[in-house]
Amino acid sequence: MARKDSVLTVDVADSRVTFSLREMCDRGECHAEMVLKMVSYGIIEPIEPSESGSEQTWEFDLAALMRLHKAIRLQRDLKLNLPGLAMSLDLLDEVEIMRRDIARLRQQLRHLSRDQGGD
Repeated sequence: MARKDSVLTVDVADSRVTFSLREMCDRGECHAEMVLKMVSYGIIEPIEPSESGSEQTWEFDLAALMRLHKAIRLQRDLKLNLPGLAMSLDLLDEVEIMRRDIARLRQQLRHLSRDQGGD
């Protein structure tokens, strides 16, 4: 019997993995212009903007790459413009945070219920 009440949340946060603008384009299968536009709309962000301000020195983390993939997929499937894409991704992030909070609270509630002799 499968347990539906267990929640496994894994956050991959390897801060050592970074990608240059060119690598983002290669891995995201998109042009640099698209990445630059997504940065300008706050859809993705470089790790630390360089002091020179040159896009060629930007580095992105794994989370930015994953967000780029999600953004490209949403734009392709839903035909969203960049402001709509930025808002949609922000709302999806909020939904994900709330789902994690609900799962965590449910788990805490189950533990409290068991500790007090409930079901």
